[in-house]
Amino acid sequence: MGCGPCASPGWINLDRVRHPGVQVACDLAAGVPLRSESCDCAVAIHVLQDLPYAEVVPVLAELRRVLKPGGVLRLGLPDLDKAIAAYCRNDHAYFYVPDSDALDIGAKLVTQATWYGSVRTPMTYGFARECLERAGFTSVQRCTFGTTRWHDRDIVQLDNRERESLFLEARR
Repeated sequence: MGCGPCASPGWINLDRVRHPGVQVACDLAAGVPLRSESCDCAVAIHVLQDLPYAEVVPVLAELRRVLKPGGVLRLGLPDLDKAIAAYCRNDHAYFYVPDSDALDIGAKLVTQATWYGSVRTPMTYGFARECLERAGFTSVQRCTFGTTRWHDRDIVQLDNRERESLFLEARR
């Protein structure tokens, strides 16, 4: 979900914009044009944070709808907790924001947390877990980059941005 121009072979690639390799162009908030209970797993890496707060749980519920019973949703999200920890230890090097855009550590935190205005809903593990549970998911688990709790290793092939991300899996 939200693959952008980086469609992955062997997956049903969805994005809001039609790019080469994108089989389904759709707005997740308007619904996913896949049959209910038709997917073993779904992966969304750095997607949910770009949704307005009010759309996060409904989109998660829609992703749950397309999963088979016991299906797994894997999320990669910008980790606000990691950014706050870097801010607290005054770690300027953690932030991807160049000094030409922000010198002060607080300015770097805000600029990265909102990613120049594209992030609409910053995420922490606790917040993401609660949203998943409200959408009807069970067994929400934090995972590490490249590891999975319930699915075969293929589900982690889409992981990226290890340094600034948190990874979660949840079952339908």
